[in-house]
Amino acid sequence: MSVTVRYGIVGTGMMGIEHIGNIRALPGAEVTAVADPHLPSRQAAREALTDQDLAVFCDHRRLIDSELCDAVVLATPNMTHIDLLRDLMATDLHLLVEKPLCTRVEDCRWVVEAQREREQVLWVGMEYRYMPATARLIAEVRRGTVGDLKMLAIREHRFPFLPKVNDWNRFNANSGGTLVEKCCHHFDLMNHIIGNPPVRVYASGSQAVNHLDERYGGHRPDILDNAYVIVDYRDGQRAMLDLCMFAEGGENQEELVAVGDRGKVEARIPSGLVLTGLRDGDWFSPTVVTTSDSRIAHTGGHHGASYLEHLGFLSAIRNGTPPQVSAYDGYLAVAMGVAAQRSIEEGRPVEMSEVL
Repeated sequence: MSVTVRYGIVGTGMMGIEHIGNIRALPGAEVTAVADPHLPSRQAAREALTDQDLAVFCDHRRLIDSELCDAVVLATPNMTHIDLLRDLMATDLHLLVEKPLCTRVEDCRWVVEAQREREQVLWVGMEYRYMPATARLIAEVRRGTVGDLKMLAIREHRFPFLPKVNDWNRFNANSGGTLVEKCCHHFDLMNHIIGNPPVRVYASGSQAVNHLDERYGGHRPDILDNAYVIVDYRDGQRAMLDLCMFAEGGENQEELVAVGDRGKVEARIPSGLVLTGLRDGDWFSPTVVTTSDSRIAHTGGHHGASYLEHLGFLSAIRNGTPPQVSAYDGYLAVAMGVAAQRSIEEGRPVEMSEVL
């Protein structure tokens, strides 16, 4: 590998451009090539990298054949991941795959099995782990501040899905469904924080407000815009997701609350506040800190979390260490989303053994 790690970006829509910004701020890294079949997306990549030489392709296979890259970021629409990964994983390229890993459990399972035969890093893009407030909550749970963790609640109240190329994200068949596309982040956080396997998923949700008056080829979008999801874990812990995608008017987009037998810790994003309170202290008088991370050199659209993710990915490449977010992590998060979607459709709890 060259002294400077050379990156290719496959898919230069919104997230691809964010990755370009992060890599430009990353010491010892540069974007050398991009590939996207959509002309405006290729133009956006050129505009983001006007000050350097850049190879621009309309086909990912030409990028692979160029031998201009040591690592590739895959940031294409969800439903394309599996076909592109079949080509990319046949190479010696290190891979950062945007979430969700794939839209179907069986495709994710194929990636997990194929990755076992590779030496190169495959990292799944779960940047929510790296938001400073979330990272502080995770650290407090790890150091035992709350005692034995019993309950974890995650609330995301936010804006509707953003426009994408050809509005591919308006349909479950393309995205995997809202609870795969959006909420694999949250399911990954649950698994990462709780630290043992999920066993059962109960969910309720609907499409209540968003995209109801839109039509594409005569078809109305079918993606959910709200849901409650409860997950039971092997050792008795319980986690809950509260999702609303027509709630732009709040103060914080995400709030996480971890509660144990000694106390609780809360994280709020984007305010960055973390509140810690113990049961043997004064009632309702938490310690409050505002979190930050001095390593962040590019804030981007995720409060610097994507940059911190790239620091970890680059370190794994250089040092030959395992990814912090593995193909299996990505597989399990997708499986939980699929289980939640099935629970809503069938009106019953779904055992994870049915999906896995």
